[in-house]
Amino acid sequence: MSDKQINFNVDYKKLEICREYGFGDVRYPLVLASPHSGQVFPEEFLAAVGKGLDELRGNEDSFVDELIMPVCAKGIPLLSMNISRAFIDVNRDKIEIDPQMYYNYPSDGNIPGGIRCRVGLGVVHRINSQRENIYDGKLDYYEVQARIANVYDVYHKKLQQIIDKTVRKFGFCLVLDCHSMPSKICSLMQDDRPIDFCLGTLFEQSCPEEISRFAQQSLSERGYKTVMNCPYSGAFTTFNYCQPRKNIHTMQLEMNRALYMNENVHKKSDNFQNLSNDLCGFAEGLAKFLLDFKN
Repeated sequence: MSDKQINFNVDYKKLEICREYGFGDVRYPLVLASPHSGQVFPEEFLAAVGKGLDELRGNEDSFVDELIMPVCAKGIPLLSMNISRAFIDVNRDKIEIDPQMYYNYPSDGNIPGGIRCRVGLGVVHRINSQRENIYDGKLDYYEVQARIANVYDVYHKKLQQIIDKTVRKFGFCLVLDCHSMPSKICSLMQDDRPIDFCLGTLFEQSCPEEISRFAQQSLSERGYKTVMNCPYSGAFTTFNYCQPRKNIHTMQLEMNRALYMNENVHKKSDNFQNLSNDLCGFAEGLAKFLLDFKN
């Protein structure tokens, strides 16, 4: 990374940060979140970075929100992020900042470090999905703090609000954090056939085993190869919102991108609707199970 200084300011008033679906009539203690499906890039960011969209979009979980969105009509809320993960990653802790990315990082600032920062995937990504640098210089630390205040904090405030609303109504809540994973990883992890779904529960720490067992069985009965906690056991959302003493549980859902899209060109495949039907059926079944589980 060169010592070039990259300076720009985003007009956040022009951006819709995230979208809420099904929040008006919540019928089940299940909250869906899609933090990485956003496809919107601030125009000021694109002009300053000078990268093509294909170079940046590889980091996102394309169409995950669209896959699960139809189930919101059943009274299951979904919070979907609009802003691209390559701009800011809301599934990271806001302190996961790499000081080396900034030309004016405060000299007295604490350096939190963390493995995701070291590999370039902190709250602001240094690299894209091809492990190429996104920026050809160093960023303004205070501009990134503006990203956090105007995008990151907005998303998490809304997610917390719907969780609180659900707990008040049912005394209980499961947050299902929805993601997609590269098909290459799914093929490497198994010898017999690629993984279709991975459910992450922080190795049975983020939700009761009865819930994760039901979820795995439900997907397996639909013909999908479903594994637990490998290659993904859960990230910031799974860890941060898990509060068992308050009856708030979390689970991360990862699906093989090859099931529904052409990863190389970011286009939906012919199987998109079939997977959407199965995924929504799974979510509705899980929601009904949670009602019985609580009762």
